[in-house]
Amino acid sequence: MTSRYTFGGDEHIFVEVDEAMSLEAFFKSLSMTNAVRESAIKGVTEICPANASFQIKFDPDAIHPDDLMTELKRLEEGADQAEAVLNTRIIEIPVYYQDPWTHETLMRFRERHQDPDASDIEFAARINDFNTVEDFIAAHAGAPWFVSMVGFVSGLPFLYQMVDRPRQIQVPKYLRPRTDTPKLTVGYGGCFSCIYSVRGAGGYQMFGITPMPIYDPNQEVNYLKDFMVLFKPGDIVKWKPIDREAYDQAVADVEAGKFMPRMRDVVFSLDDFNKDIDGTNAKLEEALYAG
Repeated sequence: MTSRYTFGGDEHIFVEVDEAMSLEAFFKSLSMTNAVRESAIKGVTEICPANASFQIKFDPDAIHPDDLMTELKRLEEGADQAEAVLNTRIIEIPVYYQDPWTHETLMRFRERHQDPDASDIEFAARINDFNTVEDFIAAHAGAPWFVSMVGFVSGLPFLYQMVDRPRQIQVPKYLRPRTDTPKLTVGYGGCFSCIYSVRGAGGYQMFGITPMPIYDPNQEVNYLKDFMVLFKPGDIVKWKPIDREAYDQAVADVEAGKFMPRMRDVVFSLDDFNKDIDGTNAKLEEALYAG
């Protein structure tokens, strides 16, 4: 894949690695942004990675834009040759699917939806050819997901399903965005799932809610005391369907400072994944639940 470079005003360079999202595009983008960070290029002030692209902010008084462009293209050559292996984490995220809070919210905005007579998850199941909502939930939670970027609002992860293309879920956004979305809603738009880190407007379909905070600017949540944002690009997520009783217990544990997310350090190889997708995913899950 050949990247496309463009200037954004006087202080930014935008690099589109590929027009379509793929794990290959993500790994190349991640490799290039890591290389920019490690190179400590004089004048670079910010590095902002995205799903299949990234943006660099720089001080034009410290480095000429053309010189930075040349350096980025040089780093791309190394990214093309780099082995796609990542030392990362797999994190279990409990999800209460079809919860009452997102359901109440989605019912307030049916006039903005493609199917006013169905819930978001019923609509998603139907257009993806699942016989039941339960089958859809099993598919959504059945395989791990890559965190391809974090942003849009603070702490919000975009997650890409780790299955082959024919099995990837595709769901359009609302026809018009909502003015309300409950905090910690698990949403879906296009080929990406997400978790709304804060309450606010949104256009993704709403499938459920997690009791597990992922963003805490006050750093009062016990597992967010070192850093206010849980996720970083390259993390792997495994959804765990839970019921109302388990949800309430997790909320209580969070408030008591007793909740600790299940997570394990893992090594992910893109080559191994492409050779055996289901086998690689099974090993990741085995690592998550070992011990």
